[in-house]
Amino acid sequence: MKKSFPKRVFLNGEWKNAEEAKISVFDRGFVFGDGLYEVIPFYNGKFFLKEDHLNRLSYGLKEINIEFEIDGINDVLLKAIREADLDGSDGAAYIQVTRGVAPRIHSYPSESKPTVLIYAFPVVLEGFEEKSVDVLVSEDYRWHRCDIKSTSLVANVAMNNEAVKNGFHENVLHRNGVITEGSHSSVFFVRNKVVYTHPNGKFILPGITRKATIDLCRANNIQIIETPLSIDQLSTVDEVFLTGTTTQILAVRSVVMNGVARFKQNQIGEITRILQQELIGKTRRYI
Repeated sequence: MKKSFPKRVFLNGEWKNAEEAKISVFDRGFVFGDGLYEVIPFYNGKFFLKEDHLNRLSYGLKEINIEFEIDGINDVLLKAIREADLDGSDGAAYIQVTRGVAPRIHSYPSESKPTVLIYAFPVVLEGFEEKSVDVLVSEDYRWHRCDIKSTSLVANVAMNNEAVKNGFHENVLHRNGVITEGSHSSVFFVRNKVVYTHPNGKFILPGITRKATIDLCRANNIQIIETPLSIDQLSTVDEVFLTGTTTQILAVRSVVMNGVARFKQNQIGEITRILQQELIGKTRRYI
């Protein structure tokens, strides 16, 4: 999907045309990647699981000691949809909070005011249930606090680019042979109609759609076990799917490691289809 720049953005308390929005070269988000971000989807102009996303942002801010009160941005998020002319449409809002402007030192500055950026953009959220994708498997060499949704994504970007340039949709990662998550998605496996996914912790992002999918499993009497699978178990699974804010629930057609397909399924599996339809019902009923 081709993406474009938003025309209007909220930057540090003001709505501006995008080309007029500027930050200092000494902003720690620019210099160090010292900040967090969040992406919240909306369906027909109505936010979905907004509080869960904002709670995750609040958690991250506390973990890296950025003092910013998120309660004040609810009205800004609603206006972001209007500023982007997306009332009644599907899309997502982007939020970024950095530690702000300060002299370049590695330790936290004693005083700095966070830089806050918010805007909305269109996303095609329909039709995901009709698609299936191929994914690559690579070693996970990211830092050890993947539970923090940091703007420092150089490893994620490099690993996703490796997948895309070789014709894959995503790069599914492993640490010491244990599968964690994708470079920008959560990953689930189905074996004998039981769903498996890596438990929350410091090695994965606590995905909001991941949690919603787990809740859908429980609501539909589908057994869900939060335990990691190893790369050696890939050949034993019946279904694989990815989840994410704009990914939603996306079926995986093949999982390839070192040039060898460890998993291959030409049809979307039964459990994946059930969960996709339940998510569609939930998002469209929700609004």
